[in-house]
Amino acid sequence: MCAPDGERSAISHGLTMGSPIRAALVELPGLSVDAWAVSGTPADCVKLALDELLPCRPDIVMAGVNRGPNLGTDIVYSGTVAAAAEGAFAGIPSIAVSTASYDPIEFANAATAGAMLAAFTVKHGIPRGVMLNVNVPDYWDGKAIEPTRMGVLQYSNIFDKRTDPRGRAYYWLCGDPVKPDLEAGLDTEAVSRGSVSVTPIRFELTDESTLDALRKWDICT
Repeated sequence: MCAPDGERSAISHGLTMGSPIRAALVELPGLSVDAWAVSGTPADCVKLALDELLPCRPDIVMAGVNRGPNLGTDIVYSGTVAAAAEGAFAGIPSIAVSTASYDPIEFANAATAGAMLAAFTVKHGIPRGVMLNVNVPDYWDGKAIEPTRMGVLQYSNIFDKRTDPRGRAYYWLCGDPVKPDLEAGLDTEAVSRGSVSVTPIRFELTDESTLDALRKWDICT
């Protein structure tokens, strides 16, 4: 295990470049594993583990369980998804697991779903460069698991403006999610019905139709 030593929410795919990364062995009660607490980002953790800390290449990379959903376009901001993406970039089957609630009743459901999907992923395989983004509802029945597409999750951004002791303004971002897209087949819709959503993600972001259009511009050769 190699994980950040503290909260790293919404850090996306940041890497630590201008300062050292520190890693310390820690004990996990009831588990006999090497566990490293790392001062860097989730993506740092996977890079460091694969290239320095692990004695051999792993069969799978599991990121999470994250407290709170990583649905729809939230994957762009997610450090948990970034960690799994690093595993996929290295050609290793990788899964990001999150609870579908910011205040989950427990993490057992998400851990169980993650373990089940890990076993099936190793057994059946997924294409190189692809990761699975998994969101698990609180009231999952232990059976309903659905392949889904990435939806859109938007927020009503609220900036709480305050003043520091020197009279300078500063802001807290306090956005609340708006009503999610509940189109059939989307991750947001599946979770709303109590199913685990499993979305295959590939970080090939080129828009082919626009690329074809750009080739017709006079300025492009």
